[in-house]
Amino acid sequence: MQIDALLLATVTAVAAGLVGCYAVMRRMALASDALSHVALPGIGIALVAGLHPMLGALVALFLGALLVWTLEEQTRIPTDTIMMSSGDELVSVLFGRTGKITLIEAAFTVLAAGRVISFMLRERHRLVVSLVSPDMARTSGINVRRLNLGYMLMFALTIGLGLRNLGVLLMGSLIIIPAATARRLATHLSQMLWLAAVIAATTTALGFLLAAHLHREPGPVIVSLAALVFALTFLRRRA
Repeated sequence: MQIDALLLATVTAVAAGLVGCYAVMRRMALASDALSHVALPGIGIALVAGLHPMLGALVALFLGALLVWTLEEQTRIPTDTIMMSSGDELVSVLFGRTGKITLIEAAFTVLAAGRVISFMLRERHRLVVSLVSPDMARTSGINVRRLNLGYMLMFALTIGLGLRNLGVLLMGSLIIIPAATARRLATHLSQMLWLAAVIAATTTALGFLLAAHLHREPGPVIVSLAALVFALTFLRRRA
């Protein structure tokens, strides 16, 4: 097992947990999976062109996020509806992989994840206000369009960061499941944010360790552990 891969995946998981909280509140559970699939054409083009597949994935994800943001702003159609109509034909499955991480990949992951985390923590209250009442947010001086665009770009960047280890199919799950779990347990926003980050990071670290022991790819193991934690919250409520 590679320690550097474990650490980078854990940092990415923290970003995914924070981004997922607002995705859950915005009812973007389906959109996270569909947007992940948008990376596939970019990966294919990058491979044909002899470029790093992550570069193609990020370009495709950012373009997809811009398209979704534009359609949402112009038509007021819910994000889930837009993403399901644009992603239904992308049915290929990519589970991610482990392997040697270059210094450039490591530096980019740390810097990008740090950017996502700082954005989510800095803008958390503005995001909630714009979600509850866009008109109130505008009255308070919040540029709602710019804020929504920033969030969609951070959302796309987070998916791109997780494609290496979790893949197209599973990265959306790491964004949504820990956040949904935290929502069931938390009593206020700050608690939901740190719970989602902790759950995502813990299941990712444990998933890496268990996958190494079982000689399996970490992606499916990580998501299975996250789903198990989510299922346990139902037992807790019943008890």
